[in-house]
Amino acid sequence: MRQLRFVGRESRRFLSPLLLVAIWQIASVSGLVSARILPSPVQLAHTAWGLIKDGSLPTNLLVSLERASLGFALALVIGVTLALISGLSRLGEDIIDAPLQILRTLPALALAPLFILWFGIGEEPKILLVLLGALFPIYLNLHKGIRNIDPKLLEMARTLGLSRVQTIMDVILPGALPDLLLGVRYALGVAWLMLVVAEQVNAESGIGHMMMDAEDFLRTDIILVGLIVYGLLGLISDRLVRAGERWLLVWQMQGGTRV
Repeated sequence: MRQLRFVGRESRRFLSPLLLVAIWQIASVSGLVSARILPSPVQLAHTAWGLIKDGSLPTNLLVSLERASLGFALALVIGVTLALISGLSRLGEDIIDAPLQILRTLPALALAPLFILWFGIGEEPKILLVLLGALFPIYLNLHKGIRNIDPKLLEMARTLGLSRVQTIMDVILPGALPDLLLGVRYALGVAWLMLVVAEQVNAESGIGHMMMDAEDFLRTDIILVGLIVYGLLGLISDRLVRAGERWLLVWQMQGGTRV
């Protein structure tokens, strides 16, 4: 019964997007929206199918997925490592937190030309931009989760005679896991956003490059297909993390309800 309720709730989440698409199509057919400015969903479906048939969409999509995956994986490893050092040690926080906070305030768009000067126009600057964007949500949320562990739990660990390592593995990390997963969800959204920026700066492949080429030929439909692909990638990645939350945080779900 719980699984049926979950499926029903998941299905309802797609009703509003489908309704918006239907309204969009009706507005296009009735002439309220110019096809030159905003092609209809049916037109975009034909364009997407054409891009799939000629191989340009799958090829560029694979390139974008590779860049995003590598950049996000590096951000996850580095962000978790830095958060653990900073969150578990006052000295670590004194050394790490201030430089990261300074770096976090720098505009990513301003760093793009500098990355190109340093690393050229290959894959490195694009992956680094994704890494930079995804790093901070992971670091900040995990650091917050570690520092907000209930002191009573730490006192109980000391009473039970747990070692420092056991306390970290059995008390601190499980307690900070919800904050880490929240940071991962936010970081994924930022990663796709940074990928858009990265692929529109001296890129020769990727969804962003495909969109830039379409701009030169005034192909609004291809640009919108690229935006839809980015949006779907963000939605799918978010749903995957939420599915992971239900598995990793089953102990929380048993004690209450989750949305």
